[in-house]
Amino acid sequence: MFNVNIEELFFARLPEAYAPFDPLVDVLPIIPVLFFLLAFVWQASVSFR
Repeated sequence: MFNVNIEELFFARLPEAYAPFDPLVDVLPIIPVLFFLLAFVWQASVSFR
């Protein structure tokens, strides 16, 4: 009934006009995680005040 390909579930296909930006779109969801980790680095640099 629900035949969902796992690859289609996690990776959407962009329209052909945006195909050159595909590698960039794959990396963009990681950016908020980097900001979260940056907060810990910042607090470690100020000794967790």
